[in-house]
Amino acid sequence: MMPDQPILVTGAAGFIGFHVAQKLLQSGHRVVGVDNLNGYYDPRLKEARLEILRNDSRFQFELLDVADRVAMPALFARYRFPVVIHLAAQAGVRYSLQDPHAYVDANLVGFTNILEGCRHNGCRHLLFASSSSVYGANRKLPFSVHDNVDHPISLYAASKKANELMAHSYSHLYGIPCTGLRFFTVYGPWYRPDMALFVFANAIVSGNPVKLFNGGRMLRDFTYVDDVTEALVRLIERAPQRGQHQFGGAPDPGSSTAPWRIYNVGNNRPQELLLVLDILEQALGRKAKKEMLPMQPGDVPTTYADVDDLVREVGFRPSTPIEDGIHRFAGWYRSYCEA
Repeated sequence: MMPDQPILVTGAAGFIGFHVAQKLLQSGHRVVGVDNLNGYYDPRLKEARLEILRNDSRFQFELLDVADRVAMPALFARYRFPVVIHLAAQAGVRYSLQDPHAYVDANLVGFTNILEGCRHNGCRHLLFASSSSVYGANRKLPFSVHDNVDHPISLYAASKKANELMAHSYSHLYGIPCTGLRFFTVYGPWYRPDMALFVFANAIVSGNPVKLFNGGRMLRDFTYVDDVTEALVRLIERAPQRGQHQFGGAPDPGSSTAPWRIYNVGNNRPQELLLVLDILEQALGRKAKKEMLPMQPGDVPTTYADVDDLVREVGFRPSTPIEDGIHRFAGWYRSYCEA
């Protein structure tokens, strides 16, 4: 695509959306960013990210809710985006136990508006965020996109699985090339304050106990945000093709005869939370008080990404060492939160 054609990035004021928009701008693209700046976490962090993006004249921000059934069609009709990167969502596994309606509005109604916008305005490639949470009760490791994922254990996970199915139906019916990305525990500078490393850092700095669920024995496939953005940007020009994959009796859960694909985006190297906390202590120069707690509803003990498809098709494997990534996060945390 030509650099003067705007790319839509929803959730542009969010953690991953900010980094993706920044990467696209650095590559010379025009970006239209959409966000509703909701109060799920402190909007000042979202505004700070936006302030950086607004320093580039090729960035235009639209304060919109993707669930708005009037504003979203108007936005698509005005720009007719050739590429849509849909990252806006109501995130969080545990919060889905408190406010399920937020997930229906943002993740189901909002995604329907995105699909309809792509359908009626000539979108050539829709890339959208899914989640490692869709693997739910699966115990076969590493998690593969070619495995069945019909047993989600949180509403958040179910909504992300629903997004994959909705995208497949639109891809099959209307020929919209769709690529879903199952992100695995993304972290880095400008991190969300409800996520583990940020919560740990706040507790360490304030002298409060760090709550370690499952006694700190949880394993997570921590994936540095720059690796995520690199994988996503490489996939933009690799839109799935109809009929690219043919099957016999049983369809493959990770691909389709429709122009639709799913990829894992993970570091392919799970780390125990106790080790992650130890690295963070070193990076911050402070020791943590630890509070060992049982597993929480909706959590899974391990996430571990099989990224062979991503490596084969885009020639890239997320690989930032956890030590490097945590030290970069800690450097940003000190500059932003302790200033």
